[in-house]
Amino acid sequence: MIHRMMALAPAALAGISLVTFSAAHADDVKLPPTMAMTAYDTGTAGFNITVGVGKMMKDKYGSDVRVLPAGNDVARLAPLRAKRAVASAMGSGTYFAQEGAFEFGAKEWGPQPVQLILSSVDCNCGSLGVAADAGVKEVKDLKGKRVGFVVGSPALNQNSLAVLAFGDLTKNDVKAVEFASYGAMWKGLVNNDVDAAFGTTITGPAKEAETSPRGLMWPPLPKSDTAGWERMKKVGSFFFPQVATCGAGISPQKPIELGNYPYPIFVAYASQPADQVYSITKAMIDGYDAYKDSAPGAGGLGAARQTKNWVVPVHPGAVKALKEAGHWSDEQEVHNNALYKRQEVLAAAWAAYTKANPPSDDAAFLDGWMKSRGDALAKAKMPNGFE
Repeated sequence: MIHRMMALAPAALAGISLVTFSAAHADDVKLPPTMAMTAYDTGTAGFNITVGVGKMMKDKYGSDVRVLPAGNDVARLAPLRAKRAVASAMGSGTYFAQEGAFEFGAKEWGPQPVQLILSSVDCNCGSLGVAADAGVKEVKDLKGKRVGFVVGSPALNQNSLAVLAFGDLTKNDVKAVEFASYGAMWKGLVNNDVDAAFGTTITGPAKEAETSPRGLMWPPLPKSDTAGWERMKKVGSFFFPQVATCGAGISPQKPIELGNYPYPIFVAYASQPADQVYSITKAMIDGYDAYKDSAPGAGGLGAARQTKNWVVPVHPGAVKALKEAGHWSDEQEVHNNALYKRQEVLAAAWAAYTKANPPSDDAAFLDGWMKSRGDALAKAKMPNGFE
């Protein structure tokens, strides 16, 4: 049985030992009797997939996995940083955490050395869904249109800005309409309060929009438009071209060229022992058939389906498991080592900035950090990622 624990405050977690690796094992996989993983809120794809992985670990290895739902990226990473969880199922916030951007540019955080275990890419994509009655055919046609943004969700909003950049547009080129939540934004599209909203093609609200009187379409992001993709990756370097074959108004017979990034992304900290992460990764690879159909998107966790050469490095323990499974290359090794170096550059930049008497005001602190961060990356001849 999988224990679905509601999000716990750090104080409540303090008395729970969840990461001592000394128990159940099969072959060379050694998992503890109990461990915790964090995920998105109850009922989301990330939560459901993590529960499916946990059930496999219970059935195959006798390890109880407690899935801790959390509403934002900071809440998901806090138990992992405190060593009260062994993995977190994240989204694009993985990249923002590594870079020390947005909420991770706060004094309490800074760049986080998060590294990949396994991530999922399935038949869906993530992009701006547009009301079919808005007269939009390409992203550039969104100029002057109403585009939804969610207050307090910088990751979601950055995704929208990245897609707009594909069409050579910025936030100033559209009418930004703010909403209190993701769900409210999509309701706004149905209710004609907004013309476009970011989401995954398989999200429930997109399906609702498709069947509404307004209808729904997805402006394509053709891989052949190299200039568009260059602009998009300057704003959202974690995106890559992909053909969507499932989702609202999308099927294998009606595919659309869009963009995507892995979700969920199971991560660990660089400081976690390689043998611990190796066992978790190997268990997920060896037990894939037992959970791949447990929830939509779970099939994307297969070793053969891993995103290669992404923007966050793979943990050494996971690299070992992927090598053994025959899904690692010399090219990936070079790329991965360069990303380890990037995390070192970011950590050094943060240490230097915080020692240099930075502003006490939160907004000024973040502004100063992002400038210092940019300077350090430029000096190291590494891309900024937030131009």
